[in-house]
Amino acid sequence: MSTTSATPSPLLKVDRLKKHYIAPQRWLAPRKPPIQAVDGVSFTVERGETLSLVGESGCGKTTTAKSVLRLVEPTSGSVQLDGEELVGLRASAMRLRRRDLQIIFQDPYASLSPRLTAGEIVGEPLRNFGMQSRAERSERVQWLFGKVGLRPEAAKKFPHEFSGGQRQRLGIARALALNPKLIVCDEPVSALDVSVQAQVVNLLMDLQAEFGIAYLFVAHDLAVVRHISHRVAVMYLGQIVELADRDTLFSAPRHPYTEILLSAVPVPNPRTPARRLLLQGDPPSPANPPSGCRFHTRCPLAQAVCKEQAPALTERSSAGGGHQVACHFR
Repeated sequence: MSTTSATPSPLLKVDRLKKHYIAPQRWLAPRKPPIQAVDGVSFTVERGETLSLVGESGCGKTTTAKSVLRLVEPTSGSVQLDGEELVGLRASAMRLRRRDLQIIFQDPYASLSPRLTAGEIVGEPLRNFGMQSRAERSERVQWLFGKVGLRPEAAKKFPHEFSGGQRQRLGIARALALNPKLIVCDEPVSALDVSVQAQVVNLLMDLQAEFGIAYLFVAHDLAVVRHISHRVAVMYLGQIVELADRDTLFSAPRHPYTEILLSAVPVPNPRTPARRLLLQGDPPSPANPPSGCRFHTRCPLAQAVCKEQAPALTERSSAGGGHQVACHFR
């Protein structure tokens, strides 16, 4: 008698997620089309995995991440955490799920209240979710400070007394306070010096290895993405055009847009000739995206079919390695 083990479900499953913004309507003016910030995005994040969202500014990375957390309400689609649907969940039920969903913001100063001490900032989630004992909160805060590389006595300081890297460590400690399953990292190192960036990225990786946290990592810096990611999703104009594991995407990209992005990464060796692929034209407006493939107006491979039919994000690896590409010719 043979038995088969069920495939474990992913921690996070996003299916056909859309976020459209309705433009303000002026009196007697013609109605403007909605801004399609995110339009049909689907992906999964496994437990303990880092999935990075990359792409040029305005492609919908941050809106996707905030829609997953319901910091902005999705227009349509599905977001499931541990099999539970989050879209449409009542506020009281969603509040309970926020223990498992946290975020590290891009600006390490604007995301911290200047009126609270560092200890109060990190301890606030504990108080909000039931740890009423001040002694227990203080002990937990000191433990969190140690985990992110801050001294316990720093809990009495205010945010303006910390450096940028220390402020971001505070943001990480606050996100870590409730033992979340998934943390959204919204460009957490883009505002930091390069040397501090490396420290914060290594800290995130160490915390992931210790606690098994999954990251949805939003970034522009492809060097950081290559260092921290397990898989990478490339976004263009509100849609994912390529999704693959880190090594495959950086060594053998298939979508023309991904190739152009990677060619823009500086080569550290000045003797190595750089192969630059230039992106032609201006990005289309998300309020009026091109028909068919949204990249065809700037793509060097574009043909007539690209203007008429939108390519689906499909598996292109014969070995079934999860390399998905949305292109008619790749």
